[in-house]
Amino acid sequence: MAYRIVLLHATPVAMAPIHSAFSEVWPEAEIINLLDDGLSIDRAREPELSKSMIDRFVRFGRYGYDMAAEGILVTCSAFGPAIDQLAESLPIPVLKPNEAMFHEAVAQGKNIGMLATFGPSIETMTQEFDDYVAEHASSATLTTILVEDAIDLLRKGDAESHNRLVAARAKELAHCDVIMLAHFSTSRAAESVRQQVSIPVLTAPHAAVKRLKASILGNGEKL
Repeated sequence: MAYRIVLLHATPVAMAPIHSAFSEVWPEAEIINLLDDGLSIDRAREPELSKSMIDRFVRFGRYGYDMAAEGILVTCSAFGPAIDQLAESLPIPVLKPNEAMFHEAVAQGKNIGMLATFGPSIETMTQEFDDYVAEHASSATLTTILVEDAIDLLRKGDAESHNRLVAARAKELAHCDVIMLAHFSTSRAAESVRQQVSIPVLTAPHAAVKRLKASILGNGEKL
């Protein structure tokens, strides 16, 4: 019997990268997609994540749990506190989109760069990164560059221009030990970025699927 994994999407541009990662890393999983693209639209209008938005996101996630989910993976990085609250309320693994990538990045160096395309996510992701390094007694630091307009082009179907814009900013982080591509949607630009720099370039989808699979399967048995 396949394990049922519910993916919570706040934008459709995050869907293809995570589907690809599951097909490569954990094809046996049964994937259920829940999309509320109004979440990212409304989140972009809030300077900070509001209580009403957190409550709305938690309701969204609990609906996924009610579908007999055995694990939940969130594919949008702008809802950190809401994901924490959802995880605390459920008895199954609930994974943030970037925590596995943070783990890989910090294991490779102290000077971490990040290319982001969705501005409202930067504050929550930076806080998550700071919390992660504090929890693991690391001295790693984060330098983030926001690539303006790239995500709007991607939403219009112009992935080539999105990738070109993201890659064009990569050399500004060439002094770092590693570069993270902040969002699932940004992972499309990985090869273009790698052509611009000689340091490792990490993407979130594959790291997230590996970590979720490990947390659910453990030694091969259900937790």
